[in-house]
Amino acid sequence: MAIAVPHAAHWGAFEALVEAGRVVGVRPFRRDRAPGRLIESVPDLVHARARIDRPYVRKGWLAGRRAGCPRGGDPFVPVSWDRAIRLVAEEVARVRAAHGNAAIFGGSYGWASAGRFHHARTQLQRFLALIGGYVGQVTNYSYAAGMTLMPHVVGTNDCVQGPATDWPSVLAHARVLLCFGGLPLKNGEVCAGGAGEGQYRLRLAELARSGLKILNVSPDRGPTPAFLGAEWIPIRPGTDTAFMLAAANVIVAEGLEDRDFLATHCTGWPKLRAYILGEPDGVAKTPAWAEAITGVPAAHIAEVARMIAREPSMITATWSLQRADWGEQPFWMVVALAAITGGIGLPGRGFAFGYGSINGVGNPRQELPVPALSPGRNPLGLFIPVARLTDMLERPGEPYDYNGRTLTYPDIRLIWWAGGNPFHHHQDLNRLLRAWAKPDTIIVQEPWWTPLARHADIVLPATTTLERNDIAASSRDRFVLAMKRAVPPQGQARDDWAMLADIAEAFGVRERFTEQRDERAWLAHLYETARRGWREAGLETPDFDGFWDRGFLEFDPPARPFVLFEGFRNDPYAEPLATPSGKVELFSETIAGFDYDDCPGHPVWKEPREWLGAPAAARYPLHLLTDQPATRLHGQGDPGRVSLAAKVAGREPIRIHPEDAAARGIAAGDVVRVFNDRGACLAGAVFDEGLMRGVVAMATGAWFDPLEPGVPGSLCVHGNPNVLTRDEGTSRLGQGPVAHSCLVEIERWRGPLPPVRVHEPPPIEEES
Repeated sequence: MAIAVPHAAHWGAFEALVEAGRVVGVRPFRRDRAPGRLIESVPDLVHARARIDRPYVRKGWLAGRRAGCPRGGDPFVPVSWDRAIRLVAEEVARVRAAHGNAAIFGGSYGWASAGRFHHARTQLQRFLALIGGYVGQVTNYSYAAGMTLMPHVVGTNDCVQGPATDWPSVLAHARVLLCFGGLPLKNGEVCAGGAGEGQYRLRLAELARSGLKILNVSPDRGPTPAFLGAEWIPIRPGTDTAFMLAAANVIVAEGLEDRDFLATHCTGWPKLRAYILGEPDGVAKTPAWAEAITGVPAAHIAEVARMIAREPSMITATWSLQRADWGEQPFWMVVALAAITGGIGLPGRGFAFGYGSINGVGNPRQELPVPALSPGRNPLGLFIPVARLTDMLERPGEPYDYNGRTLTYPDIRLIWWAGGNPFHHHQDLNRLLRAWAKPDTIIVQEPWWTPLARHADIVLPATTTLERNDIAASSRDRFVLAMKRAVPPQGQARDDWAMLADIAEAFGVRERFTEQRDERAWLAHLYETARRGWREAGLETPDFDGFWDRGFLEFDPPARPFVLFEGFRNDPYAEPLATPSGKVELFSETIAGFDYDDCPGHPVWKEPREWLGAPAAARYPLHLLTDQPATRLHGQGDPGRVSLAAKVAGREPIRIHPEDAAARGIAAGDVVRVFNDRGACLAGAVFDEGLMRGVVAMATGAWFDPLEPGVPGSLCVHGNPNVLTRDEGTSRLGQGPVAHSCLVEIERWRGPLPPVRVHEPPPIEEES
């Protein structure tokens, strides 16, 4: 009979069912009224063939082929843990002595573990901070442009990452929900840090019953569930800012703007208004002007404009909207539209980012602390914007602009990555692969032979969350969850914390790293620290032992809905925004002072570098959307049954309109080659009439599997779309990724079908 062990992941809370030391199934957490299906892959991942069973070193690295040597094609040599730790310690010491700590990149961007203690990136950065520091990263791949911009516009990026105006407030007070990017249901399956309840699906069901008018402005109807009854407004990818400017033009031309709010709560409106009316450039941003850009009929734009001006409206955008050329502009214009219609700070109205981007945005939750391990202070204080990884490796010592500062790319000799996978998150993988050859050494801590591990020099096998104890908690969820160890470590896998403690000993900082606590003592310490905050909020909770025995805490929702910027709306003088003016900055003197031609002082329309209106569309006439997968979390779970079941002939699906497919002689289920000047991959054709003509969509996260490992430009046989996407910054302000602006062509694959090998271990050889 199976033993049920409580646990949690980014894709939900569950009980692991264990028999004879193996996870054989899962059962959803009993308090979760809408569990997601991604938990079904858990047994496959714990016992995957792609698990790393012991430490390994790249054979070429042992032979001295290091800096300048392409990675990904060499076999790996098994080594003992003692030797692996010695090799790591010696190499780190060498790089520090020869080049300083500024030559060490503590990367590790990614979701890593849901656990708050065994969080790989945090553990690694704690260690690196103790030995003198490292080069880190700021912002993220999800909403880098938005989180850099919003402090200039509204004084905080909380409006991007949460909390957002609660769903109950929207349901009670809004009459129109205008959604740029839609309300994708699939993204509600995940929550960073873990969640006890999949509330997003429940909230959408409430929306469907409410009678709220929902407008889905998107090239893709599909991710917004049909049961919502949303009106689909197809729009060319990358043109949302033009649509919004034209809507603003109608509102101003017909005198429907909230002049009182614009006068009392905003600054810079006259300059933005003049631009909307075409005074400085002679181009009025009318619906007719926008129709030629967006493909949306002018009359429809005008109708939407009047609707949001006359009815209580919430204007939303998914995070994906700003992962495109000039990604700051649509987010700034969303705020501007909400200001022009006067909804900011009113119940259920205004603007929000992230509804539909992740479970938890808009969920009612008290603002309470969560147990969390601190990475400590990085004594170097050096960083790059997260998406400028390849630039950093290609251009050491060169200056670049970021958010008003001129910074210099460091000369990185050692990359150390724990958690995350740049061969999923990053764009233009062939360019990354060439740059990846430049450092002397790449160290990776990882449970599986992911593409990152296959392109490393020293590979340290890490446990999965099911092989250790931890605590799951999220600032977007009402639950704190015990993650109890279900099975012993597989093979020679070790916890990140334990392996780093041994490496710390070589540098004389073991006791400072461990603080003389074992795993259980750390969990109790983190829990009790948060518990003091709960007590200050007037909440009584059990001690750690009581929590651990019960398996979870559940906090009540707040007594009243949260409304973003409510205090500012009620009294802008008593509760000003943290902007220079204390108001919503529709024109920012600060940003204007940076003198960036790609991000001026107010929102503007700029043609994307790649879009359906660009000259390049004559050669590559399909606009590829690289959205988040419904069958895994980014690349996590790719070898699991949920992800594998959705493959087409073992390849990642690509959705295409039947008429676009017919024009290319492609039938449903065909394997196709998707290509542009940057690279090519195979995919499986799936027909979808819910896409605009000229638009195709392909999820990210299929593990990178080049036909010729280690050779840049080789065909990815599995279907990773980031061999196609461009690696450029959104602007000099935000330097975010532009993963959602990419032109491609598709053709039927007519050759022999190459095997997918990435879910198997790479070649292993004994040391000669």
